[in-house]
Amino acid sequence: MSPHSTVIVGEKPITIEEIVLLGRGEAEVALETDAGCQARILASHALLVAAKEAGKPIYGVNTGFGVSCAVSVDADWISEMPRNLVRFHGCGVGSALSLEDSASVLAVRLASLARGYSGVRPVLLQHLVALLNRRIIPRIPSLGSVGASGDLTPLSYVAAVLMGEREVYYQGAVVPAASALASEGIQPLVFEPKESLAIMNGTSVMTALACDAFMRAQRLCRLTAACTAMLSDVVAGNAGHFDERIFALKPHPGQVQAAAWIRDDIEYGTQAVRENGRVQDRYSLRCAPHIIGVTLDSLSFIRLWLEIEINSVNDNPILDPLSNQVLMGGNFYGGHVGQAMDTLKTAVASLCDLMDRQLLLLCDPSANGGLPRDLVAKEGSAGTAHFGFKAMQILTSALAAEALKLTMPATAFSRSTEGHNQDKVSMGTIAARDCQTILELTETTAAALLLALCQAVDSRGGHGIHHRAKMLHAHVRGQIPSVVADRAMDQDIAQTLNWFRSNQLPLGAV
Repeated sequence: MSPHSTVIVGEKPITIEEIVLLGRGEAEVALETDAGCQARILASHALLVAAKEAGKPIYGVNTGFGVSCAVSVDADWISEMPRNLVRFHGCGVGSALSLEDSASVLAVRLASLARGYSGVRPVLLQHLVALLNRRIIPRIPSLGSVGASGDLTPLSYVAAVLMGEREVYYQGAVVPAASALASEGIQPLVFEPKESLAIMNGTSVMTALACDAFMRAQRLCRLTAACTAMLSDVVAGNAGHFDERIFALKPHPGQVQAAAWIRDDIEYGTQAVRENGRVQDRYSLRCAPHIIGVTLDSLSFIRLWLEIEINSVNDNPILDPLSNQVLMGGNFYGGHVGQAMDTLKTAVASLCDLMDRQLLLLCDPSANGGLPRDLVAKEGSAGTAHFGFKAMQILTSALAAEALKLTMPATAFSRSTEGHNQDKVSMGTIAARDCQTILELTETTAAALLLALCQAVDSRGGHGIHHRAKMLHAHVRGQIPSVVADRAMDQDIAQTLNWFRSNQLPLGAV
């Protein structure tokens, strides 16, 4: 997809990749121009207006919110409800979501509302399009959602910006929403009944964060496979562990793919058999495709669940113009996203643990095929005063422990809240944030491991390595020198991490 491509929302399903592109500002968004889709949006709004004028009880329109749904609101005060809902939910705390994640939140919310079952006016959708395309992005606090009724508090920051309130990311700074809207000639919206509820009562924050986690986990699997191939090279591992015949007899698609990546990276079948004194390598090398494969196979069903969520109508009530009925239900419940993220975070933490073990193997003379202890470059008596990658092992152990600690399933911690109206909640947003944190820890562990692997290539004098190791080594050594004598490596880790996140490492196709 080119930087100038356009994602159309409203009728055709959109993908995880398209959400992430919109979040990064690498695509523009537009509303579906199909007459049927536009007619549905108008009909859904007309249905809401007609039902309200007929005096029918409609949740959040002429009733109170949440546990107050049994309270009828006097007609004179109905117009204040949308604004009040936004304002009393302005209690988000914690660090703000990144600009990219917040933009993805806008994209996911727009995709849902543009389906035409939420009773909102076209002008509201047009304003969301303008925010995305002009990069006026709400600054959303990360804490405050239990994942049902959707992401009420964080999504109130989207609704507030449309009203001209709170703060936004705009032109490289955090500024008041009112000033950013004025700079772009956008008038703040005065919400009609149900419109702020339609924005807030959905799963768009957890889903947007999950889309980011999905894409990062996918690329992390490829990096883990590349590091495993490099490890096999530098410790003279048994390449036969990755033979295609082994995986044909237990054909989980993810582990088949991981093994194929490793075989390609080590140019399997072209090299001479090497001996390291062991018939079989340790599990952190031999079983790496199986471990990576769990994450890859998890991503298969997670894609299905997330893309259903992205393209769903997940607010309440639903205004169905086909049946001409107001439907009140619980599509705001984030259970599928929560379960997907709890699953993914456990799989990613296992990758972190794997790479921590691989670094230990690499530094251990009893298992590393003759490499120096802790990859110390100095020889003879001078080497006794240097310690190489010893502290890197401590670092990755700490990172892996923290990642593994966070695998406690967030979805298991449902709590009754809001006067026992929300008495069973998903905690899907917490699960998604946990997954992002574990990805951060695991990506950092991978960066440390890659630096150690490059040091091992140096120790081998570049002998016995294959094309993936050669490319990664050349890339890293283009800016980061070998550790000839002990020195700080924190900036080396940061640089390597930046290369990975900006897609500059030569990893091969995912």
